[in-house]
Amino acid sequence: MDLKRGHDLPSVTVTSFDQRDPAFIADPYPVFAALRAEGEVHRHAEADLAVAVSHAAASAVLRHRSLGRIWSDAEPVARFTAFNLLHRNSLLENEPPTHTRLRRLVAAAFGRGHVERLRPWVEELADRLVDELVAKVGSEGSADLLSAVAAPLPVEVIAQLLGVPAADRPLLQPWSNAIVKMYEYDLPDGKRAAAERAAAEFVGYLRELIALRRVTPGDDLVSDLVAVTDTDGAKLTEDELVATAVLLLMAGHEATVNVIGNGVLALMEHPAQWRRLVASPELLPTAVEELIRYDSPLQLFERTATEPVEIAGHRLEPGQKIAALLGAAARDPLVFAEPDVLDIGRDPNPHLGFGAGIHYCLGAPLARIEVRAALSALTRKLPGACLAAEPRRKAEFVMRGLHELPLADG
Repeated sequence: MDLKRGHDLPSVTVTSFDQRDPAFIADPYPVFAALRAEGEVHRHAEADLAVAVSHAAASAVLRHRSLGRIWSDAEPVARFTAFNLLHRNSLLENEPPTHTRLRRLVAAAFGRGHVERLRPWVEELADRLVDELVAKVGSEGSADLLSAVAAPLPVEVIAQLLGVPAADRPLLQPWSNAIVKMYEYDLPDGKRAAAERAAAEFVGYLRELIALRRVTPGDDLVSDLVAVTDTDGAKLTEDELVATAVLLLMAGHEATVNVIGNGVLALMEHPAQWRRLVASPELLPTAVEELIRYDSPLQLFERTATEPVEIAGHRLEPGQKIAALLGAAARDPLVFAEPDVLDIGRDPNPHLGFGAGIHYCLGAPLARIEVRAALSALTRKLPGACLAAEPRRKAEFVMRGLHELPLADG
């Protein structure tokens, strides 16, 4: 597949960009560099959308008020009732005025101290999970960071935030994993069906949890989402409550798993930076931002033109799509000095990993706490960490992550 320059720019065939190519999945960044060298916006013929590859163009895509998240139901609609319900009512998939109302209500519930309340709990959980990882490394010689720490940590945190009982928490990760597959291109019918089944089961479960919290509220976000009212007395509908809870799990779980996995892999591949972090824990805040930038867990974020708009010379008509290619923006040499170098002390670091504009990630503070807690526990409890084997990368492009990350104590 070839990518072309924008409509009003000379058409230039550039480096092949095949999101099914294992070599591209393994390391897409040289391809992104070639794209940036040719122009800021390109035409992605197979996906039928433009892609912004520079930091400036990607930032404009995320911030421009004439580019929105315009939800189109998965089809056939009758087969994707639950999946479509979650997205029609999602904060992420709506624009003002609906987005403004939803974000104000959700932010009000979040603003009741939930993130800071969870900080010590998250740190204790990360320590406990890493202790178990270290014990397994000691007894078996190696252990998988993803299954032991990166995957369970955000699921437990979101479940604690939402007030999901401990016995039900094993249900959440499989639901999330199945649903997010729908964001990839050219998904087989079997995985599309699995995503709808997971969405239906998740919706049904949350309706029961919301009904319970209406009767017996607790110290959790679902209780606050049930109770919160807007200045005019408006409340979230039950469908909006369900969609908000699912969005928090999917965005919070998938992104955090992949930041920890991709990030620790980068540190293992750059042992001088790992040793630097072990020796200087005060660098943890900048290290978190650099790991998000260096190997972005979310590579692509789509927007749709709601009126004629121009991005870096590329004109879009209403209904046409453009995507911010976040992995490309994160390596833009016009913004980041030596962008292909991992530098855990990099500051400033204006990456776009949490988005920008009105859709900036509401859960970013909690995600930062989770990643920092995991890195802190690893540097303290397994300072000699090294790769025990070559990890396998997942085949998906949009959500960039690993199947496993086996660590040993070197």
